[in-house]
Amino acid sequence: MWKYPAARTIIGISLGAVIGALCRYYCDIWITQFLGTTFPYSTMVINLTGCFVMGFFATFSLIPVITIHPDLRLMVTTGFLGSYTTFSSYELDTAKLITRSLENDLVYWGGTALLGLMSLQLGIAFAEKFYSPKK
Repeated sequence: MWKYPAARTIIGISLGAVIGALCRYYCDIWITQFLGTTFPYSTMVINLTGCFVMGFFATFSLIPVITIHPDLRLMVTTGFLGSYTTFSSYELDTAKLITRSLENDLVYWGGTALLGLMSLQLGIAFAEKFYSPKK
């Protein structure tokens, strides 16, 4: 079975997706217990941490000194992060907020997009700092 690359890829992505979905579920419960449900904090935190991990892992996996198997790369990015972060939840929460408060909606919508980009860049910077070749 392992000699078939397509099967390895599908299994890797599936395993990553299961783990990512469970992490998302438990993070959502934990964050909601602490911060409540008046604002979609859990979706925002999950998306921001996912952006950070994506930036870090994508950058780190491209470093020429470290070899990360393509199946592992897909397991983490497409599988784990694909189910851990989902902007469909982001959009659903945005649509719900807009019916209650345009101000909160704009803060959530713009804040998540801007902070997501900043988190991605921070992940890239951390990966580059972690791997600083000796000159």
